[in-house]
Amino acid sequence: MSKPVGTAAERLAIQLRGVGLRFGVKSVLHDLDLDVGLGQKVAVVGPSGVGKSTILRLLAGLLLPCKGRLSLHGQQQIYLREDQDKPMDVRMVFQSPALLASLSVAENVGFLLRRSRRLSPADIRTRVSRVLEEVGLKGVEDLMPGQLSGGMQKRVSFARAIVEDPTADTSHPPLLLFDEPTAGLDPVACTRIEDMIVKTTEFAEGTAVVVSHVMSTIRRTADHVVMLYGGCAQWYGSVEGFEVTDNPYVRQFRSASLQGPMQPELT
Repeated sequence: MSKPVGTAAERLAIQLRGVGLRFGVKSVLHDLDLDVGLGQKVAVVGPSGVGKSTILRLLAGLLLPCKGRLSLHGQQQIYLREDQDKPMDVRMVFQSPALLASLSVAENVGFLLRRSRRLSPADIRTRVSRVLEEVGLKGVEDLMPGQLSGGMQKRVSFARAIVEDPTADTSHPPLLLFDEPTAGLDPVACTRIEDMIVKTTEFAEGTAVVVSHVMSTIRRTADHVVMLYGGCAQWYGSVEGFEVTDNPYVRQFRSASLQGPMQPELT
């Protein structure tokens, strides 16, 4: 069981207590404790298949824990169906841009705003143009996703995550979830996306959780790190501490060694 990230005095954006999740006979998470303070940027790291992306899906309400308590801003989250209220502002950037090929860039970014039917088309266009400019894509509103490079498509997905509906409940800062945002990118593209993660989180004045295997992404986008293995957190601490700790799980992860407590799954 992990100790909380952050200090007891901080207001918490995320609190997990004894969270467990099982798919059939396979236990993915068990007795996971985690605290994330308001405004923190936390990287969740660990080998493939240990439940990192599962944590994001739990936070987004796409999965329900089998046991334990998950609270956002002090309110326990119990929802899954579309007809249930989701009072917290949770925004997720998937590993792939996940854009709708038949819609323009503006239509992709403003999709949920149009669906809510609370803003006029002109207001939606204004908000979409503003966030596209924030991610360095001014003037691409009418292009189709297929006309953009992979990096530009990724930035469109960031714009979609931070576009704000002024009529929604904004009593709490948003929670931004990034799932392997730099996977498969070259080093220069990684740097651009890492800068975008920091910029979009600051623009939204939110709390960020970043799942990543990439050391540069961990260093440049997070202030705390959670090391996940065996269904629970094996280490937590600052990014600086992550670089020097002798924790065997972290040491093996940093060195990419085959020797250590983490053993690869062989299929």
